[in-house]
Amino acid sequence: MFDRILVANRGEIAARVIRTCKKMGIHTIAVYSEADEGAPHTQLADEAHLIGPAHVAESYLNIQKIIEVAEETGADAIHPGYGLLSENAEFVEEVENADIVFIGPRSEVMQLMGDKVDAREFAQAANVPVVPGSDGPVAGEDEAVAFAEEFGYPVLVKAAAGGGGIGMKVATNEKKLRKAVKACQRRGKSAFGDDTVYIERYIENPRHIEVQVLADNDGNSLHFFERECSVQRRHQKVIEEAPSPFVEKHEGEGLRQRMTTAALALVERADYTNAGTVEFIVDKDANFYFIEMNTRLQVEHCVTEEITGVDLVEQQIRIAYGESLEITQDDLSIDGHAIECRIYAENPDKRFMPAPGKIGDYSEPAGQGIRVDSGVTANFDVTPYYDPMVAKVIAHGKDRTQAIKRMREALENYVIKELTTNIDMHLDVLRDEDFLSGGVHTGWLESR
Repeated sequence: MFDRILVANRGEIAARVIRTCKKMGIHTIAVYSEADEGAPHTQLADEAHLIGPAHVAESYLNIQKIIEVAEETGADAIHPGYGLLSENAEFVEEVENADIVFIGPRSEVMQLMGDKVDAREFAQAANVPVVPGSDGPVAGEDEAVAFAEEFGYPVLVKAAAGGGGIGMKVATNEKKLRKAVKACQRRGKSAFGDDTVYIERYIENPRHIEVQVLADNDGNSLHFFERECSVQRRHQKVIEEAPSPFVEKHEGEGLRQRMTTAALALVERADYTNAGTVEFIVDKDANFYFIEMNTRLQVEHCVTEEITGVDLVEQQIRIAYGESLEITQDDLSIDGHAIECRIYAENPDKRFMPAPGKIGDYSEPAGQGIRVDSGVTANFDVTPYYDPMVAKVIAHGKDRTQAIKRMREALENYVIKELTTNIDMHLDVLRDEDFLSGGVHTGWLESR
């Protein structure tokens, strides 16, 4: 097994990865920016090293500095967590060139799935359903308009290199479509250095349902059922749960079987290794369509761990070390229900704008079925430099009703003084009849 792993991330995910490494007896190396000096993840690790100023481009995205620290500390492997460099194929190549193991998929597969146009074409070749869309990038406004005239409005324009809702616009007529193409090209260029866009039919009020997968280097692959991530704001997830109440409702129609089979078909065709998530949108008639594959650990992996009892980070590490999966598909089953609430330093009443600040008193909830993955403590400064997520609260119960009840009790007992958070919003959602009945979609939260 690896002796030393460098965790190239910060906050709760760095702390979460470090905990699993410690459980496995692996020496951990944390990195931090000047803004994160003394942060919990640095205290938890066996050693911690400064990699640059607060600005993310000069620290957590500084590939050469991270590799330099890895070499100086004798790291055998690097775990990227999620976000930051976790899906950066250039980083993977540099890690491999330094003769260090990257805990994740190969760079060429990451590059393939990172381009939405290429990934879409690849999914079609694997007979995975995709939303009707352009056959590759659109050259400009006129080509986009021609597509919309053939397939009808509304349509969705996407930056090919986008992610997290960045570079996406819905258009309901020609005038708005022309504006959307220009806007997405500009946004793609500024955010990703790539102004390529494509277009597809817009599925109104869809659900966002995804399948967690694992694959080893010996051709073995598994699915870990599905997660529902339909409660979103600005195309970003806020509440996730497993299993999906919508899939459960349509289980008699074989929806879960069809979705998981499609996800594994993509994994096997790509010769994918390590952890990944195949994401789908699902319409009201239970038709599902591939949207993208995330070639990393997801923020919401915790709910899958809770219903399956599998430590996905441990599996990532073992696969990267070259071990074969010891779990078989028959070993996996769904145990109860789990819900995750992402706790952000943000103001839901001001269009979810980030609300950085210093935490006063701080106390995390506990109790049966409650798990908190956090990266903060009392007196911790939530700075404007990074994503404002403070923690994730996960509640597991024998069924969805119990999981929701436990989550409400946990959030009511979560103390985060002197910081504006979205906890009250979560409690409102958890009492809402639409949510309780499972009747939500990706635009539901922002339309309330």
